[in-house]
Amino acid sequence: MDFPEELKYTKDHEWVRFENGIATIGITEFAQKELGDIVYVEVETVGENIASGEVFGTVEAVKTVSDLFMPLSGEIIEFNEELESSPELVNESPYSSGWMIKVKFEGEIPSDLLSVEEYTELIGA
Repeated sequence: MDFPEELKYTKDHEWVRFENGIATIGITEFAQKELGDIVYVEVETVGENIASGEVFGTVEAVKTVSDLFMPLSGEIIEFNEELESSPELVNESPYSSGWMIKVKFEGEIPSDLLSVEEYTELIGA
């Protein structure tokens, strides 16, 4: 499995890429493999300020539905609209074209986010 070193990770299997006050968020390769074939991604929180740990959407796979948790507090400014017609992008490319949301955040990068080493230890990879 692939876990890019430049990303931060959560215990709930989301990843975060930080660039110029914008955090791009998706689910990890581990999470998408555990879920199986993803058939729908729902995010109805664009334009809202969501606190760290709160649910920002759901991802539906063939056999299950899973909540998506915010890894940091901020305003959701964009949803990856390509996922509406092609949710399988999350399975095919979880770290690039399968991203889910972009969040405007202020302040420091949260200290509870995991490094790639901490995340791979968490999942036993």
